Amino acid sequence: MVRFFRHALPLAAPLAAMVLAFAAASAPAAPPTHTGTDGTGAASDQQEGEPQSDAAHPDAVVRSGLPVPRFVTLRSNEVNVRTGPGVRYPVEWVFVKAGMPVEITAEFDTWRRIRDVEGTQGWVHQSTLSGRRGIIVTGQQSRTLRRDAASASEAVAQLDPGVIAKLRKCKGPWCQVDVGGFRGWLQRDEVWGVYPKEEVGE
Repeated sequence: MVRFFRHALPLAAPLAAMVLAFAAASAPAAPPTHTGTDGTGAASDQQEGEPQSDAAHPDAVVRSGLPVPRFVTLRSNEVNVRTGPGVRYPVEWVFVKAGMPVEITAEFDTWRRIRDVEGTQGWVHQSTLSGRRGIIVTGQQSRTLRRDAASASEAVAQLDPGVIAKLRKCKGPWCQVDVGGFRGWLQRDEVWGVYPKEEVGE
């Protein structure tokens, strides 16, 4: 299965608020441009500097010294997610949205097991991840991006569920984000990509 994540164009909105929409769609996996050592089209992995050798065992954990779990973002618009920590493991799906937050849940050598907002897990090479932070808007309805960290603050934009934004900082129940040319504050419990009591600075 290949999973695609794409942004839709902004929708018209009343007054000064703009709705930024996000759509997710699934499509069959395209044939590989050329075949890697595992016969599954590992070309994009090798271009990103992945080693040819595989990890010895998918359940073993060799940590980088950084906290696990932790949130990171996808570095590029094409990230192969595999069933195990090595290029011989098949590609289960492909993420195609740079900046999307994922959670690292385990480490093995240069491989990271990640989980997305839907809870699906798989293995990617560390070179495909970035320490820059991002969030995804959650819930069943649009969220209000506010100018200041207060419920009574002026609305800057309306963000649909699934919108991806750059995370700048979090203080208390509020997080400041950049999205679609706007900067403002969302409530922490309206997004995925930051822990409930985590302190995030610029």
